[in-house]
Parts: sequence; C-alpha cells; structure tokens
Amino acid sequence: MTLDASPPRLKDRLCRSDPWPSCQLGKGSSSRRSFCSKVAGGVTAHTATSWGSLVGNPAAANAASPIKDIAGRLTSDTLTLPPPSSASELNGIDNTYYPSFLQGEWDVTQTLVDVQAPLGLKYLGGPNANLEIATKSFDDSKSKIGKPVKLRLRYVPTKWGVAEDRIFNNQERLDAFAGRSVVASVSYADVGGCNRQSVLALGGTSDDPLQTTITYFKGPAAQKSFLTSHGVENLSETSWAGYEVLRSIFALTNTNTAPPITTDVEYIWKFEKVDDLAVRGKLRIAEYLNAQSDLLYFDARQRAVSFQDYTLDMRRIN
Repeated sequence: MTLDASPPRLKDRLCRSDPWPSCQLGKGSSSRRSFCSKVAGGVTAHTATSWGSLVGNPAAANAASPIKDIAGRLTSDTLTLPPPSSASELNGIDNTYYPSFLQGEWDVTQTLVDVQAPLGLKYLGGPNANLEIATKSFDDSKSKIGKPVKLRLRYVPTKWGVAEDRIFNNQERLDAFAGRSVVASVSYADVGGCNRQSVLALGGTSDDPLQTTITYFKGPAAQKSFLTSHGVENLSETSWAGYEVLRSIFALTNTNTAPPITTDVEYIWKFEKVDDLAVRGKLRIAEYLNAQSDLLYFDARQRAVSFQDYTLDMRRIN
C-alpha cells in the first residue's frame, strides 16, 4: 500500500526546465517545481498486494506470479523490472487482492528509513540525466528520512477477495504527502482486464474497486495509472509479501502544450499481522526509466534506478 514520499526521479521529470504555468492547488499558487515537490510522491502512491485469481479464487494467483521470492526484493541491491502479468483481457475482473487481515479501515503511519540510487545519481537526473538536478533531488529525498506521514487507508471485501478502495486511498495518500488538499477527484476507468461491465456480469457490485484510476488535481493536471504486473507470496497465515508495477501518465489539463510524462514504478510490500487491531509492514518503492522519456533508458537495462524504503504501522479503526 503505497504512501510514497516524492520519488526523486519522478519529481525531476516533472520539474525539468521546460516551463509550466502556475498550478492552483487549493489556496495560493505554486510553480511547477513547487507543485512537484509537494505532490509528486503522492501522485505515484499506490498499493500493492496479492494477485487475485480471475475466476474467483485469490489463492490461485500464486502460481501465476511472474516473480519469485518477492520478499527478497525488499533488500536486494539490484532489481529488474518484472514482466507483465498473464492476466487474460477476456476476464475483466483482474485486480490486486489483499490478505483477509487487511480488510477494514486503518490509521497508517509511514516512515522513510532509507534512500538509494543503485546505478548512480546521473540516472535520477530526469530525461536529460542532469547531475545537478539528480543531486538536489536525492538530497531532498534523504531529508525526509525519519519523518512520519499519517493517513487513513481502506480495504473492502469483494466476491474475489479484499481489494483496495482506490478512490478513497489515492486521495488520502496524495493529500497526506502534499501536506494539504490537492486532489479534486478520483474515479475508476474501464480497461479490458478490469471493467465494471465484467465485474457486474460475474456477480460483483457497482462499488467494487477497479484497477485503473484517473486523478484530477486542483491545479491543471491529471494522472491515469495502469496496473501492468503483480504477484504474491503467502509466507504464513499472518505474513504476506506482494508487489505491483504501475505505469502512470501525467498531463496538464489546460491549453499548455507540454507533453505528458510516463513513469514506471514498482511497489513491494511485506505485511505481518500483529493482532486483530494492528499490522506492521515494510515497503520498497523502486523506480525504472521509461523508453519514451529517458536518455539513459538503454543504459539502465530495465534495472531500478532508485529505491525508497519505508516502515508501515497500521492501527485498525473498524
């Protein structure tokens, strides 16, 4: 469950030298750099857990996971972008399904404990690999180490397992990491692998979460996020690990002609049930370069260019 605090490369890509207009984010306005500094982390915040079966049995997802030893990815020095999951576009109910002990609403404290640039700082320097931008971004990320961020998260039961309430959670994350209200609305979007028509046809409800979201900000910007890969390890009855890869497209919604920005981010979790009222966890956010945007994409060879590691403390509300 990602409650991400400003991944360095994303912030730099959003804050590169080409001009943006001032963005109205609630009260007052901010420059493109200021906007990114306050909300880029939340923009990429997304939750990941087990991959639910497309036929109603979440446990069946284990065999289909493209990645083995998911928990080991939390401490690995090098990560490679996972391949796409083998979800069939014909089923229409693919989503990320969580362990049953996460069902409910939670007070969450997420604390950054480490930041790394495994391939070197130049890979964090935006599309043109600017070392000055990379250094400033990395230092900014390190300054957040040890500073807790508090928010609420909600997970709801469905016919196929416990799913994240993405509309509620995305707004919670974005506003929490920005330090104020920056989200105007969040909604679901239909895609072939997960859409409302298929969910209803197979016995789901109109309230069941989907996997793709569109977020509109109070400034002239929007984000659409797609799930491209996910998997799970059930380590025990009370311990679970999972990952999710999200591709997000960021664009201005006014008359500015700045091109959209595409990012690929992996979220890796390990959750442990303490008791009925508490869960503790670890989260790693790994960023990858994108072929459409980054000068050093081929040099990176699909390896992660940044890690941010967090602890998670969750207390049940209901």
